[in-house]
Amino acid sequence: MVMYRYKAKDAAGRTLSNTAEAIDERTLVNLLRKQQLTVIQIEEEKKEGAKKAIFSTRKKIKMNELVIFSRQLSTMIDSGIPLVHALEILTEQVENPEFKRVLSEVKKDVTAGTSFHDALAKHPHAFSHLFVSMVKAGEASGSLDEIMDRLATYFEKSESLVRKVRSAMIYPIVVTLMAIGITLVMIMKVVPVFKSMFADFGGVLPAPTQMLINLSEFLIKFFYLWAGGLFGLFVGIQRFLATPGGRAFFDRFKLNSPVFGDIIRKVAITKFTRTLSTLIKSGVPILAALEIVEKTAGNTVIETAITKVRASINEGENMSAPLMRSKVFPPLVVRMIGVGEQTGELEKMCNKIADFYDDQVDVAVSGLTSLMEPLIIAFLGVVVGGIVICMFLPIFKISTLISAIIL
Repeated sequence: MVMYRYKAKDAAGRTLSNTAEAIDERTLVNLLRKQQLTVIQIEEEKKEGAKKAIFSTRKKIKMNELVIFSRQLSTMIDSGIPLVHALEILTEQVENPEFKRVLSEVKKDVTAGTSFHDALAKHPHAFSHLFVSMVKAGEASGSLDEIMDRLATYFEKSESLVRKVRSAMIYPIVVTLMAIGITLVMIMKVVPVFKSMFADFGGVLPAPTQMLINLSEFLIKFFYLWAGGLFGLFVGIQRFLATPGGRAFFDRFKLNSPVFGDIIRKVAITKFTRTLSTLIKSGVPILAALEIVEKTAGNTVIETAITKVRASINEGENMSAPLMRSKVFPPLVVRMIGVGEQTGELEKMCNKIADFYDDQVDVAVSGLTSLMEPLIIAFLGVVVGGIVICMFLPIFKISTLISAIIL
């Protein structure tokens, strides 16, 4: 994604200046046209501006803040409170300075006569395309309170899903990093102490002990070399993954990885079906809904499959056939979507699929956590125990020799 700065005129003839992220300039132009804006100028943000953004003290708007905002706004609108007054109340009680600033600007735009969804669309870093599209559908249908409540529920379930996966990933990663750190400290700090002690004894050290001492000497002597190499490898991988080809390769690898691939695939299916169900239920047209789902998929393999689905629907075909050809979605999902299309209840069927795979993710995460704990403990035991045994082998050898001499 590239950050652009643009100038455009709205329907009232006012000139607007703002920034937005897009894949390329053409995509941004199409997005602005959908917001009924006439583009005057577009230019890519300079790198200096990007650097300032990296070191900015501006707080990020969290998912739970959007949940609270959506839920409270729904309640206020349902209670008969005017939109501008509701936004004013919510702006006063928000603690995040950045979110307070955004809501204040949204309130000013709505007060000036701008539609609510257009006012939200001016802040893409706070309100996603999905959020804006659902609000637009809610304004058009006169059911903004229901849409905001639906958005809150959607974000809550999405955040819950992310937490489940994060908990499954973080534990083994943290423990593995701690194990590597402890191992390096033992090899680079503890082993040299034993090495000087063994040197005073003289004689030939056991092969495992000698290999460990050689490894310790190498790590200490060439510390900057191997540490710099690891850092360079990390930076190189990051830059490769930032390219379209690298991202596609990594996304494909994630879906096909032996341990985590099944969980990642189930999470992707849950996100796809729940987002599609929420958008269709809110009255967003199927093609527009698929376009939003494609942008929020978070995986290039899924995005490619959804692009083909949109093209097939444009040509008069149904959804299930291109989904089956993509070989990304399991047959169960494809058939249930096909039944939903035939019965006219695609939204309900997608919601059932999302709930089913949400439970599957729960089971998979619990099973993975139960499996990883003993494996990590065994790994630590083998590594630390191996180092201890290597260090005590010479002592055992000396004890045996002393016993032989005495006898």
